[in-house]
Amino acid sequence: MMASRRAVSPGAPLNAPTLLRALLVALSAALVGVVGAMGVLAVRMARRVVTPSGRVPDTTIVDLDTAAQTITLTRTPDTELPGRYGLFTTGTSDYIKLGSVLSEDDATVKRKLLTHVPADAHLAPAAAFSGWYFDEPGQLHLPYTPELIGGPLGPCPAWLFPAGESADTWVIQVHGRGTTRAECLRAVPVFHEAGITCLLVSYRNDGEGPRSRTGTYALGATEWRDADAAVGFARRRGAKRVVLMGWSMGGAIVLQVELNSAHRDLIVGVVLESPVLDWRIVLGYQAKQLKVPAPVTQLAIEALRTEWATSVTGAGAPIPFDRLDVVARAGELRHPVLILHSDDDGFVPSDASYDLVVARPDLVEFEIFEVARHTKLWNYDQDRWNGRILNWLRVHGLAAVAAPAGD
Repeated sequence: MMASRRAVSPGAPLNAPTLLRALLVALSAALVGVVGAMGVLAVRMARRVVTPSGRVPDTTIVDLDTAAQTITLTRTPDTELPGRYGLFTTGTSDYIKLGSVLSEDDATVKRKLLTHVPADAHLAPAAAFSGWYFDEPGQLHLPYTPELIGGPLGPCPAWLFPAGESADTWVIQVHGRGTTRAECLRAVPVFHEAGITCLLVSYRNDGEGPRSRTGTYALGATEWRDADAAVGFARRRGAKRVVLMGWSMGGAIVLQVELNSAHRDLIVGVVLESPVLDWRIVLGYQAKQLKVPAPVTQLAIEALRTEWATSVTGAGAPIPFDRLDVVARAGELRHPVLILHSDDDGFVPSDASYDLVVARPDLVEFEIFEVARHTKLWNYDQDRWNGRILNWLRVHGLAAVAAPAGD
């Protein structure tokens, strides 16, 4: 006789072990999916950090009044700033200078045009707001020569603004991520006033300097060697003292020169504008602004710092975040440092700048701005910015021009 079989209806409950196994399988699949998604996001973030990119539009041209020579832009924390700025555009002009804010509402800002735009001009709506202001060396109306500096990977174009035949103090300026040496033009007049020769340099993978094998940034870990070659160039041209100035990522680069240069005996001071002092703080801040989960950011940093992930991230070598953390290495600094940074930077938070002052109050001075945004301190308050640099140079005996009575 055949044994009877108990029929199981489709709606009958599963027993506990079966249910637990089903739940574990579902949870495992979900976890694999989440981890996989986080890994993809982390790789994308890591690649974005090290990959040079062009200027990304961040505002829209709403109206161009060529009769009144005004331009109306969508309102952003940058476009509403007081002061003088630049605007990268496409169409009949690729760059125009902007003056003061004439009017504003909740959505738009109208500014004066400082570059004449003809009546038949056509500009595409998408535009990028900039703190450059000057975009060509000839706009400074100061003598200069184009130079080529022999870097480890090849020639790096530079602009040399001599302060005079007898000037033996030089400043070497290094621009930030995603820009070129034109970013540094704003600082040339104040150093020229102090009797200091200015050298504005390029470096590997910035679009002007030589390209490395991977064509990616090392966030200062290798770029500093090109800036150090510029110090050697200055020495061969008669420089007896060198001040290093870095803008944003350029700050990370010149600080590596300060810490590692074979020409350290020539260096006498460092000026930092909106500097990157610890990349982990910067990446964490930017990720938070973009609402990227903290675990994804940590995965991206770990991918960038490990050898096995370089083929995935596109980095030519692991990024040595510990070596680039100048706050942790503050004890190795040997020369006076002036930091100019805004608490409202919006891109590179000022936290590490405060930390460096606390770590080395004997060497580091901090001029704190508010309202001004990333690398736009000169634009926001030119007199204060110039005056602070000039006073610092004088106090440390680096200015060829004596301080006026009463200073």
